[in-house]
Amino acid sequence: MTSSTSQPRVIVIGGSLGGLNAALWLREAGCDVEVFERVPVPLEDRGAGIVLNPATIRYFIAHRLLDVTQISASAQWFRCMGNGGDLIYEEPCRYRFTSYNVLYRGLLSCFDERRYHLGEECIAFDQDADGVTVRFSSGRVERCDLLVFADGINSIGRRLLLPEVRQQYSGYVAWRGTVEEQELSPQAFAALHEAITYSLQADNHVLSYPIPNRDGTVEDGRRLTNWLWYRNATPGAELEDLLTGRGGERFTTSVPPGFVQERHLRQLREDAAALPPAFAEMIARTREPFLQVIIDIEVPRMAFGRVCLIGDAAFTARPHAAAGSAKAAEDAWKLGEAVKACGGDVVTALERWEPGQLALGRQLVARARHVGTRLQHGRWPVGESLPFGLYEIGDSAFDDELEDLG
Repeated sequence: MTSSTSQPRVIVIGGSLGGLNAALWLREAGCDVEVFERVPVPLEDRGAGIVLNPATIRYFIAHRLLDVTQISASAQWFRCMGNGGDLIYEEPCRYRFTSYNVLYRGLLSCFDERRYHLGEECIAFDQDADGVTVRFSSGRVERCDLLVFADGINSIGRRLLLPEVRQQYSGYVAWRGTVEEQELSPQAFAALHEAITYSLQADNHVLSYPIPNRDGTVEDGRRLTNWLWYRNATPGAELEDLLTGRGGERFTTSVPPGFVQERHLRQLREDAAALPPAFAEMIARTREPFLQVIIDIEVPRMAFGRVCLIGDAAFTARPHAAAGSAKAAEDAWKLGEAVKACGGDVVTALERWEPGQLALGRQLVARARHVGTRLQHGRWPVGESLPFGLYEIGDSAFDDELEDLG
């Protein structure tokens, strides 16, 4: 049996950043919320660096839980570097950077961990006029008023609701990694540590920025430097080879640290010698680079009666706008606001919520695709503004005052 509309029961599928944001904002809206994550252990060490947007940390700021300077590293400069390491452009910037682990731990600490269930994989659901029945691979069955799929790029919710939607491969992958600032030579550290730095090539591009260390340290000189190198990979045999792990495992959208074949890592480091020296050194000193396939996903709908898709489960934008985590958080906040405004009537809330989030997802995917094509094919002019932003370029910059986010 479902609960009354005065306190709707909500199940969130996916316990990452989008799912936790949804759980917290829906709890704020008066819902009884539980989160179910298919992975059996806490989601530590997922991803690497994240460019912050005010929307990403809205919950922390609105509840005055922390100071943004405690969870992020800042860059004072946006720089472009020539192949010889020469500085060819520089301007001040106001962007901040954090890591997946810092955000995940912070959001999880705000939720009731007794309502956060690991090792529970959703495999099916049925909805009727009164609620939704959710089934898990463990045999568990749950009943709720609202089912939120925040289960990411390989969403089971999207596959069940919209089986016709397919991932669209961009033609390139992102190699990623981090290195401790103190492991860099003085020359590389001086070139990189105060800045977000790009090097634009004819058919690839690379960038770096500082993020908190694994223990959360944001002290200059003790942080990590996060890097991404976008490289073309032909669909078919070349891409399939990259996605085959050391033990023959077949991956679909990313190959985690420790699983990339050694010969691919050797080739990566050899090829990096043609990059500016600071980048070549950083990549050579990275112990376990990993790779992410760059794709687009767009859905025609996000709301289905008492069921919805949020974040990457609905729209996956290329990383160049640096707004994937922000979009998931924004979807979640807007959903909580809609449920609150509708007095717990989740069907009406989803009807009101969907148009704005569809519009946001579509424009973000389109802008990130356009930016990525220009960056990857040498058509981004040196000195053009950084493409970071959720609703528009530039809205990821941080002002001194953030209190209005609540």
